[in-house]
Amino acid sequence: MRTLLSLCLVISICASCTTETQKPALEMSTDNPFNVALNEPIAYADVSADDVEEYVAVSMDQAIRGIENIKSADPLSFENTFAAFDKISTLLGKTSSIAHMMFWVSTDSLTRAKGSAGDLKIDSLRTEIYSDKELFNQFQSFAESEEGKAIEGPRFRLMDQVINRFEQSGVKLNDQELARYKTLSAEISELTTQYSTHMNSADEVIILKENQIAGLPEMFIEKFRTDSGNYVVPVNNANTSSIMGNADLSEVRKAYAIKKANIAADKNLVILDSLISKRHQLAQLMGAESYATYSLKPKMAKTPENVWTFINDLADETKAKAVQDLEVLKTYRNSKQNTPGDDSPIQPWDLSYYHNQLLKSEYKVDHEKMREYFSLDPSLKGMLELYQELLGLEFRKVENASVWHEDVSIYEVFENDSLKGQFYLDLFPRPNKETWFYCVPLISGNQTPEGYEVPVAMLLGNFTKPTDKLPSLLTFSEMNTLYHEFGHIVNSMAYEGEYGSLDNPKADFVESMSQIFENWIEDYDILSSFARHYETGEVFPKKLFDNKQRAKNLSSGLSAQRSIRYCKYDMNLYDRFDPNSPMDTDQLWKDIDEEMGVMDRHIEGTHPQASWIHINTHPVYMYGYLWSEVYAQDMFTEFEKNGLRDTETGIRYRKLILANGNQRDIEEAVEEFLGRPSNNQAYIKSLGLE
Repeated sequence: MRTLLSLCLVISICASCTTETQKPALEMSTDNPFNVALNEPIAYADVSADDVEEYVAVSMDQAIRGIENIKSADPLSFENTFAAFDKISTLLGKTSSIAHMMFWVSTDSLTRAKGSAGDLKIDSLRTEIYSDKELFNQFQSFAESEEGKAIEGPRFRLMDQVINRFEQSGVKLNDQELARYKTLSAEISELTTQYSTHMNSADEVIILKENQIAGLPEMFIEKFRTDSGNYVVPVNNANTSSIMGNADLSEVRKAYAIKKANIAADKNLVILDSLISKRHQLAQLMGAESYATYSLKPKMAKTPENVWTFINDLADETKAKAVQDLEVLKTYRNSKQNTPGDDSPIQPWDLSYYHNQLLKSEYKVDHEKMREYFSLDPSLKGMLELYQELLGLEFRKVENASVWHEDVSIYEVFENDSLKGQFYLDLFPRPNKETWFYCVPLISGNQTPEGYEVPVAMLLGNFTKPTDKLPSLLTFSEMNTLYHEFGHIVNSMAYEGEYGSLDNPKADFVESMSQIFENWIEDYDILSSFARHYETGEVFPKKLFDNKQRAKNLSSGLSAQRSIRYCKYDMNLYDRFDPNSPMDTDQLWKDIDEEMGVMDRHIEGTHPQASWIHINTHPVYMYGYLWSEVYAQDMFTEFEKNGLRDTETGIRYRKLILANGNQRDIEEAVEEFLGRPSNNQAYIKSLGLE
């Protein structure tokens, strides 16, 4: 009979629960798929809801016992305080990530529910741990000791990171304030889960008639033809570019855009309002003026003022180009419609269409035709071969692997026959699966008594699924996404530090390590090494590539302004919330458009903030994409100088940057890699704004 966690363990590790540690330790059932040897892949095909529940229970029990050991340790040492806590943190991080992954990807509703519940339980336990004053006093006592003051290198960074995390988590609040902090944290976690569930379970479609499909690629519409003669197109990320860039009827584009921007709005708008309010309350409780102030403290940007300056300066630098881009599209529209002198605004649902049509007519770049050269299987093979050559690694596919769905595959990563990591690929949409594109870290690399536990991660994608007639064909934008997200995978695989807690750099740098890899598909030799027409085998034409490069900065200002718009929205939500005058999250889109002064992008009656995962689970994060891009383009200059396939530069990049995590100051590591301080010149050049 499987032992389940008592209510005491689920809720708290406070003094009233310490008697739990006197009971026999919970043990994993021998037949539980999570009960595996070091670095042995989990048999996910055999995982049940009960297995997830037990796995979470046992991990939490182990963590609580470990915490009690730290609290009773005497005399104190680095090993019995911070090193021991790293093992606990790594264990909980691993269990929480796997439970959350089950919530995102499992085909079984009970398993998804147990995954979500387990993740929330661990989140509550973490809240208790990081607000435990007795535990914090042990850490402070060692840190202030002579031995603690002499700690250097990664050990010091671990010590500093742990103490800062405790301080950020309310450990210095009084008892009443701390109780409020815990309540708010639990409520925020529950709300974010509800938001994600509503977004991922939405099943929106647009039904098109024969007279509405003009402009849509034949291979696209063929997939959605029904016996009635209509076309039922799912409204999801995989189909958006085909509809918005190609449907000739503006009414079709508008209808699709409205449906896409209203996913889960009936449920998630009120949740978002509550999230914004509760996060503000939590920040105020912690003595911060806003949630952005609270959230940015441990990041590179440090303060909201620094972020606002960064994004406002970038908005100013790109505005003229964006206005120019808009005039180019207007001129094209007027020419196409034979309405010279028409100065009426371009509607937001028409932007992608006119951009795409201009690409096709003036630059001879047809993204739907380009798609025919990017069949997923050879594209994936080419990408994996490139990363292996560049970084000095080897990826070996595991045959007959036990996975959660038949579409999923697993690879092992080796360096000189030494196992470095494992990653999963789950690339196609299905009901109730998370709908975005992510690298999902599952296990942090860390040293254990049994040996080194290698990192494990998953690439979660939602590319068009192959059919009997067609392979999965990617747009160039999706190729870009694939290279970006796999950049996160190799970042995870590269870490080889002793402490699992140090595997991640600051949150506003982490995107740079994947953004840099987007540059490789902007090189013809790289692209042509794998891009072949799915039917004829023809190599991707050099002329088409040259045309694409010539059009590279078409609408680059509008694109930058669009990204900045998202940054401003995120920052407004979490830096300018006024509880006495609750924010209208719909009006905010309009206000930002007016402030930026380029165009009105908001579509009346839509609520895109209801299905935007970042402001739900990653608040005060959007600026980080632009912040990171500056570093990414600067670091890429080393590869431009030494060669895009130069293994020596690639390994140096892997060792200095990807493998670093938070073991040393990242700006120091970047400066060592570049041989100089970093600057924004390469980024400005990439936008065509020199």
